[in-house]
Amino acid sequence: MAASFPILCILESRPEDAVLSSGLLRRLHEEIPQATFTLVGSDASAPLFRDMPNLDDLLVIEGDGRGERFKLWNRVRAQKWGLVVDLRGTDLSGWLSRRKRAVRTPWPKDEPPAHKVAQAARVLQVEDDPPAPWLYTSAETEAEVDQFLKDYAKPVPGPILAIGPGSDWIGKVWQSERFAKVAGALLGPDGPMSDGRLLIVGEEADREAAHTIRMTVARERVIEAQGRLDRLQTCALLKRCRLYVGNDSIWTHLASAAGIPTLGVFGPSDETLEGPWGPLGRAVRGPKSMDDFRRHDPKLNQTINHMYDVPVDKVVEAALKLHAETESQFVEA
Repeated sequence: MAASFPILCILESRPEDAVLSSGLLRRLHEEIPQATFTLVGSDASAPLFRDMPNLDDLLVIEGDGRGERFKLWNRVRAQKWGLVVDLRGTDLSGWLSRRKRAVRTPWPKDEPPAHKVAQAARVLQVEDDPPAPWLYTSAETEAEVDQFLKDYAKPVPGPILAIGPGSDWIGKVWQSERFAKVAGALLGPDGPMSDGRLLIVGEEADREAAHTIRMTVARERVIEAQGRLDRLQTCALLKRCRLYVGNDSIWTHLASAAGIPTLGVFGPSDETLEGPWGPLGRAVRGPKSMDDFRRHDPKLNQTINHMYDVPVDKVVEAALKLHAETESQFVEA
């Protein structure tokens, strides 16, 4: 039996970024079968990786301040690591005993900005073949989701359309009544998913937005998961879906990591850096550029909804097109 190869990976604190770089862990697991993993994340990002195979430890460290780094140092300094992967770009990884080290460095100013998946891939020098986002979900997590569907949903068959109406900032939230129109175009009598169901994902705070969207179809065709499942469980549930449409949010990244056709609605954020990744990912935005948004909201943090000019017809067209383009790849049950 091959000797264990301990890997320490310091994940990004921001959960969206941690999901975008998550494919690196899958690549390491597949290419180094004897690897065991100790993962370091924030309170928000660490739980996304609790089902990682060969997981030795999952540590929660908030921020990169001196005190937090010292706590982490005390937890991991005794181990001789086979590989240390530092996606936060800290100096701590340079102090540890290890055979190899891969650390994120600032993106070169003389190179055009790259998608965050490609930026993460450069840490392991696999930028020619960037691994797509991927979150492992255990048999236990899958069973929890199956039980949720059994307890909650009516026995209505058909493909599932997932909608993620929430986001972490009001500036990136497209109006719920517009999401309702997209759902109606897909699930209505003339839509390609006319026999399907509607799943709404998000936090408890997204219930008001969900109320408008769920009125699109009959009650027995609606599954409301917002606030009822955690993020990793939601990713497992999204793996059962045919199509996802949502704002630039953690939910959109989870849909992309679930490997389903994913359409992100963008405004004051850059889809070329963090849009849905891969051949099943699409992004649609309104007429304004990022420079336009920054002129009105320089730090992109004001309590302003910037999404009013994203037209419904454009999103509906993109969703219908994505469904048609991926029809042969998905068996709708």
